[in-house]
Amino acid sequence: MSNQSILRITRELGEIQKGSDLSIAVACRDVDVRHVRALIIGPPDTPYEFGFFEFTVKFGKDYPTKPPNVNAITTNGGRTRFNPNIYAQGRVCLSILGTWRGERGEEWSSAQGLESILISIQSLMSSNPYENEPGFEDAKSDYDRKNQDAYVAKIRHETLRISVIERLEDYLGIKWTGADRSSVTAYNADDDCEGLETPFEPFRDLCKRRFLWYYSSYLMTIEKEMARHRKGQKFDKMPFEGVGNTMDGTFEYEELKKRLENIKKKLDEETQSWAVEGRQLADKEVSLAANLQRQFEQIIEHFQKNDSVTLDLELVDKNPFVWQLVLFGRPMTNFDGGLFRISIYISPRFPDEQPRIKFETPVFHQRISTDGTLCYFPRRADEIKSHIEAIIEAVEDETPAYDPRTMVNPEAARLFWGSADEKKMYNRRLRRSVQESSEF
Repeated sequence: MSNQSILRITRELGEIQKGSDLSIAVACRDVDVRHVRALIIGPPDTPYEFGFFEFTVKFGKDYPTKPPNVNAITTNGGRTRFNPNIYAQGRVCLSILGTWRGERGEEWSSAQGLESILISIQSLMSSNPYENEPGFEDAKSDYDRKNQDAYVAKIRHETLRISVIERLEDYLGIKWTGADRSSVTAYNADDDCEGLETPFEPFRDLCKRRFLWYYSSYLMTIEKEMARHRKGQKFDKMPFEGVGNTMDGTFEYEELKKRLENIKKKLDEETQSWAVEGRQLADKEVSLAANLQRQFEQIIEHFQKNDSVTLDLELVDKNPFVWQLVLFGRPMTNFDGGLFRISIYISPRFPDEQPRIKFETPVFHQRISTDGTLCYFPRRADEIKSHIEAIIEAVEDETPAYDPRTMVNPEAARLFWGSADEKKMYNRRLRRSVQESSEF
């Protein structure tokens, strides 16, 4: 591969990694930018909602003259076809990739790149993927409408089971013994890295953090679907599904709920374990512990000079890996008079693993989940000061841009983005939680 091609790929990867798209992530090993991993997070309001779908992207020596080879990894060991255009064997059928005949102007050109490919794949994850199958685009019969509903229903179930639950269970080393696990091949994202000693799992931390963001949404989906599908009910087979390229299974939402709750419990235990491991590193005077201690002192000094923000900051038990932030609500805002206690847990593998933020004070807020997980975005992931600034910004932003991917409290989000009366209800509930915060 020419240096020009490598520079092009490197630039494209950097642009995506620095971009603001919450639905797309890319990574590669330092030794070879030609072999890339890509993660697409399922779009809201589709059966793929907040699922984690991973792909391999292999660039040939003739890139960008010709498109890369793209394969889906999230396929349940080659047994699950998640879309008419994403086969169980991993094949992705798109005209932009040259794997499907498209209309004139839809084929690949060197002006396109990795981001346009991933956006095209993401567009397949629609609210009605049944229409993606050629010949079924305009299906209007009662038979087809029934199939559309059935297809959406089983994709939603398998998105939760395979792309979310199995992935997180694998990351956490959970061996589920329930009935739903016996016929499942464990998730493996390293199939294309044979011969390498260490598995390549670049999205492990990202998926864990997003799971905590979307945990309430996953639970809400399960509760809703449990009322629609009886336990053990078989999936309907679609007319375009063939042998070895289908989505077979049964609805097991009760089982999925237990597994989801178990993952949440294990993630909370993992977060708490950081404090113990961090204390040991601090006692050994490891450089990361010293660095965090230094950052803490610098941040204290910074905010002492900043009159616009009132906060207290301390290390819990003098542990540089566990910080407690007390944020005082800014006057003349909905948070006026509030006192919010926030725990910041820092991983012993920071910044490769990002901090986990926990609001110990209950707050009714669209960016704060019911269990206190905050959705926020630091400008610099390797700097704790940037994390604290982003926490304050996320909490105090009263006019955020509409983005369902940042709404981690579904009920609060529904009211915030609802009618005028619902927005008033949101503000009343937020103010009530702020008033109660000083008593917590």
